[in-house]
Amino acid sequence: MTKDFLATHGELLVYRLAMDAAMQVYTLSLEFPDTERTLLTEQILKSSRSVCANFAEAWQKRRYRGAFVAKLNEVEAEAAETQTWIEIALFCQYVDLTAGRELLHQYNTILAAIARLIQNADAWVVSS
Repeated sequence: MTKDFLATHGELLVYRLAMDAAMQVYTLSLEFPDTERTLLTEQILKSSRSVCANFAEAWQKRRYRGAFVAKLNEVEAEAAETQTWIEIALFCQYVDLTAGRELLHQYNTILAAIARLIQNADAWVVSS
């Protein structure tokens, strides 16, 4: 698939992976203790959802390479933040080790895909 055949950001595999990961984070967060409601739960939900939302914004900014890349950098930052919250949940034993490691792997895959998009940004920029 190339940019000419994609109508929306939702058609890209990396976006679908991010959305799936965000939903997994949500499901796991339901098991967090109430004492973590304002810290860990809110932060991990916010960052995991921001990966998706910022990717959607980046997609709409493809007319300008700089804006596109800058927004993709925000996607990377949110994904890395989510990984940190997952690691904290693992250390606190709020998340099953296997599920946590799988989620960390998914975010590594998302980060690698975003890095490739940034490296090849010119191929995705649309002319006005």
